Amino acid sequence: MSMTILVPTEGSPLSQKALEVALSDYPDADLVVLHVMDPIGSGLSLIDVMRPTFDDGAPAGSVSPEYWREWHEQAERKAEAVFENARETAAEHDLSAETVLEFGEPDDVILEYAEENEVDRIVMGSHCRTGAERFLLGSVAERVVKRAPVPVMVVR
Repeated sequence: MSMTILVPTEGSPLSQKALEVALSDYPDADLVVLHVMDPIGSGLSLIDVMRPTFDDGAPAGSVSPEYWREWHEQAERKAEAVFENARETAAEHDLSAETVLEFGEPDDVILEYAEENEVDRIVMGSHCRTGAERFLLGSVAERVVKRAPVPVMVVR
């Protein structure tokens, strides 16, 4: 039975490097490229999500359905671009990769996917944050490493 390797990606250069490492180190594995869209972490603040919108008929404290529909469509377009790049990279290694789009808090979604889909290893990039930025923003990779049910390789 072959291994299943999960490669979470948001399209950054370090995520690309993690994908290339996974393809090189695990050529016989089933590769899953996971892209997680986070409505809060993708440029929207809690204030944006909770702001009153009266001009479109939506209740105060909500965001209109049209807003979320547009956000979702943009997220899917971004994911497809990330996935196309991942498929091209896999093809360069004469391999293929399954692609999965999920929505939610990235670290929670990555961990949940790994648990529910019998993933054997996670290979992911690190953003190499330091100092105050790391303290304030945290690190998805760090949270995944601390809570993962399987080994995690962090590529820098």
